Amino acid sequence: MDEIKPTRIDEVSLDRLLGIESSKIGYYAEVKQKIRELEIANANLRSKKSELQAVFDSISDGVVIYNGLGRIQHRNHICPRLFPEQTMPGKSCRELFHPEQELGADHCPVEKALRGEGTQISFTKSSAGGENRYFDVTASPIVDAQGQNRALVFLRDVTDRRVQELQLVQAEKMSSIGLLAAGVAHEINNPLTSVAGYAEALLRRFRDQPGLAENPDLEIFPEYLQVIMREAYRCKGIIDSLLTFSRRSDGSVGLVNVNEVIDEVLDLVRNKARQEQVGIEEERCARLPPISADAAALRQVFMNLTMNAIQAIKGPGQVRVRTFAAGDEVVVEISDSGCGIPPEHLDQIWDPFFTTKTVGNGLGLGLAITYSIIERHQGHIEVASQVNKGCTFKVRLPICPT
Repeated sequence: MDEIKPTRIDEVSLDRLLGIESSKIGYYAEVKQKIRELEIANANLRSKKSELQAVFDSISDGVVIYNGLGRIQHRNHICPRLFPEQTMPGKSCRELFHPEQELGADHCPVEKALRGEGTQISFTKSSAGGENRYFDVTASPIVDAQGQNRALVFLRDVTDRRVQELQLVQAEKMSSIGLLAAGVAHEINNPLTSVAGYAEALLRRFRDQPGLAENPDLEIFPEYLQVIMREAYRCKGIIDSLLTFSRRSDGSVGLVNVNEVIDEVLDLVRNKARQEQVGIEEERCARLPPISADAAALRQVFMNLTMNAIQAIKGPGQVRVRTFAAGDEVVVEISDSGCGIPPEHLDQIWDPFFTTKTVGNGLGLGLAITYSIIERHQGHIEVASQVNKGCTFKVRLPICPT
């Protein structure tokens, strides 16, 4: 067998055989380096994207980005809670801001932002249940890589704040009406005094001149005059109670008989109770110890509780007012046969502006003010309720030490 001799291949032949020239080796090394750099850049971009997404999702307002055509590109996780349908990707700004108009509306914040104008507006949306929701909107233009405007829109739900503002305005209005009513009551009080006075004078004349009563045409007059005088003084008593109740408290504290305060309150609410077919039952301790208190503030407490009890009853019912002494406290119980308070609301009834009443029937301030006044007097207020069976509020106030 012939001996196989090794073939010598020079470097040029080797490069040609492998298909690689030395210049190409350097080129591929550079490409490999560029690939590494691109991978690092992509990793950094992914990290930045995650950071920006985290920031985007942590914003408590709804955030929407509209493209140059006014259609949604991105939204954060808050938007589906506020507007699940109107903020879906691809939806037009018309869906949210001007659904009644096909073309862009002049007041549309997105359209303004796409024209390069930043804007802030407020708008109202009605829910399926008919409740209004209030929103503040801020729209700003942002420029993309191609130099085209997009719109960055922030949606903030300000319903709670707006409702509180409206309720405060209503409270201020009611305060003004209260002052007006007090002025009217004062003006009515004077003529009523004259009516009662002249009726008394005529009755005295009938007593002093017996011959007048013997006249058949006048024999019924004393009875009529008695009715006029009685009803005039009754109206005068109601007005006096109204004036006492409307008088602004100066915070002064003195000895107070709780029964007398309740008398004044019941004089004011009896007519309302009759109109609502609600009877008022009283069980009061005749010898109730005095307490140290602000009488005007306590009138407001018992007025709030009594009116709430009457309003809780739909149709004929009963309100029961009970006073008694227990240990070193005076206790006032006001019970009703109304609808009661659901268990899930019992912890909320003391919160300002919380109310289960329909719009126009309450601001949700009465019990919050009541709680504050009782606490200021070092007292306690408790509530027990059964749905559809009624509710009992129990006020405990410390007896004045002797």
